[in-house]
Amino acid sequence: MIKLSSKLKRGINIFLIGSTALLFTACSQKSNEIQEYNKPAAYWYNKMIKEIAYDDIDAADDAYTSLQSEHKNSPLIPTSLQILANAHIDEEQYLLANYYLDEYVKRFVLSKNIDYIRYLKIKANFLSIPEKFREQQLVSDTINESNIFIKKFPNSPYLPLVYTINSRLYMAKASLDKEISELYARIDKPNAAAFYDKKFEENWVEKEEIVPAQLPWYKSIFE
Repeated sequence: MIKLSSKLKRGINIFLIGSTALLFTACSQKSNEIQEYNKPAAYWYNKMIKEIAYDDIDAADDAYTSLQSEHKNSPLIPTSLQILANAHIDEEQYLLANYYLDEYVKRFVLSKNIDYIRYLKIKANFLSIPEKFREQQLVSDTINESNIFIKKFPNSPYLPLVYTINSRLYMAKASLDKEISELYARIDKPNAAAFYDKKFEENWVEKEEIVPAQLPWYKSIFE
């Protein structure tokens, strides 16, 4: 029979005690996670706010999911949707921001601050446009949304911001038409050049006001 030294015995005992402690800790944590249900609406709302403060947006999304699944008619739902939309905009996660904004519009279309939600959606779409000459459909769609906003909410406090976005998008669209017109002129296609030059004038009257976007050299070679 092999005899173990006292030091080795102590080492084995410490290892076994430590392993047992870790096992119970893991089980305890798992038990706590399992108990995360059937909580008051305020609990999930406060948890969501805490996770955003800790910069854990995924955990904040999970907290909202629990809030709306356990308390779908809670008065905290509209505010939560606004907070999460803004949090995702700050994180440049515009698709998720739009998801929460669309959910708000679908559920609370008659809300008194629906103009703020519509403005946030326009803002998210505008900020999601990556580079010049990209996402032209998104540019057109956002122009349409901003034009609808201007007509529908003439007294909104967010109207000046929407006007600014609208102007910058029209400028971007005009800049693209100008580039296409000049391209057709270089390859001796005068009719096509004239067509896009007309489109440019329709989007922006004063040509000298259009300042082309400046890109780093390593990006401009791919445009």
